[in-house]
Amino acid sequence: MLKNNPPKKIAGIGSALMDVLAYENDDFLEKTGGAKGGMMLVDLPFMDMALATTRNGTTTVPGGSACNTTVGIAKLGGLSRFIGKCGKDELAALFEEALRTNGVEPHLFKSASPTGRVLSIITPDAQRSMFTFLGASSELTVDEVAASEFSDVAIVHVEGYLLFNEELIYAAVKCAKNAGALISLDLASYTIVEASRDILEDIVERYVDILIGNEDEVRAFTGRNDEEAAIASLARKADIAVLKVGARGSYIARDADIVKIEPVTGLGEVVDTTGAGDLWASGFLFGMVNGFPLEKCGVLGSACGYEVCRVVGANIPDEGWNRIRARIK
Repeated sequence: MLKNNPPKKIAGIGSALMDVLAYENDDFLEKTGGAKGGMMLVDLPFMDMALATTRNGTTTVPGGSACNTTVGIAKLGGLSRFIGKCGKDELAALFEEALRTNGVEPHLFKSASPTGRVLSIITPDAQRSMFTFLGASSELTVDEVAASEFSDVAIVHVEGYLLFNEELIYAAVKCAKNAGALISLDLASYTIVEASRDILEDIVERYVDILIGNEDEVRAFTGRNDEEAAIASLARKADIAVLKVGARGSYIARDADIVKIEPVTGLGEVVDTTGAGDLWASGFLFGMVNGFPLEKCGVLGSACGYEVCRVVGANIPDEGWNRIRARIK
C-alpha cells in the first residue's frame, strides 16, 4: 500500500487537549449525565462544575486521541508529528513541552481561547467515560491545514473527533491524499459514529485506507453484532480494517483475509482503559510504516494497548516500553 521508498513519518491531526483523570463511581456519571464508555461535549462552565464535584482528586496530563498515538509512535522509535491548536495559556505551554520531551514534532497553531481539556472519569470496572471541553482545539481552520503539513509523511492518522468539524476533516483528508499519504481513521467513540453518520460513510469510502474501531464503534457503524460479520463488513469499506474487542484481542482484515490477534496478558490487572485505543494505533501504525506483516502490526498494537491499561492515564512507563520494543526485535 505504501509508495516506493516512502517516508516513515506519521502525522496525527486532532484535538490538543489536557487530560484530567479522576476516579469516581457510577453514581457520579449518573448525576453528571455522562454515557458509560462514551464521550460528551461540554462547555467550560459545565467542565468547571464537574471538576468541582469530583471527590477523589485529579491528575492532569497531556492528551487527545491523535496526540496519544503520536507520542506512542515516538516512544517506539518512530518519527511522528502532531497537528492541532491550543491556547496561549499555561496548559498550552505544558502541552507543547510534553510533546517535545516525548520526541514528537509539534505543529501547534495558537488561539486566544483557553486550551481544551477532557475530564476522564475512571470507574471501578476500569472503564473511562469522558466530558470534553474542546476550547481552542476546535478552532483549527481549513486555511491552517495545508498540504505542506503532510508532504513528508507516509500515514496521516485522523482522530474521529474531527468528524464534528465537517469542513476541517474534509480539508485534512484531501490535503493528505494530495500529498500522497495514506489515511488512517480511528472511529474514537460510538457516540461520535452515531452523531456523524451522514458524513462518515462518504469520508471512509472516498479517503480512508486504514479504518480502526472497537466493538461498540464498529457495531454503531456497520449495524453488525457478530464479530466476524462486523469485521467482514468493515473490510468492505477500507483497504485495511481493524476491529478491537478489548481483552479478547482484535481482528485485522485486508481484502478477504482476516487475521485474529490474540490479546497480550499475564503482566497484571487492568486499572484504566484511558488511551488503550490510541496506543493500540501507535503500535499498529508503527508496524505498518516499517513494513511489518499485518499480524506483527497487530501484536505490537495489542502490546501497547495492554501496557497502557496497567497504569492510570495514557503514559506507559519506561519498563513497559522496553517490553514492547523487545517484541519488535
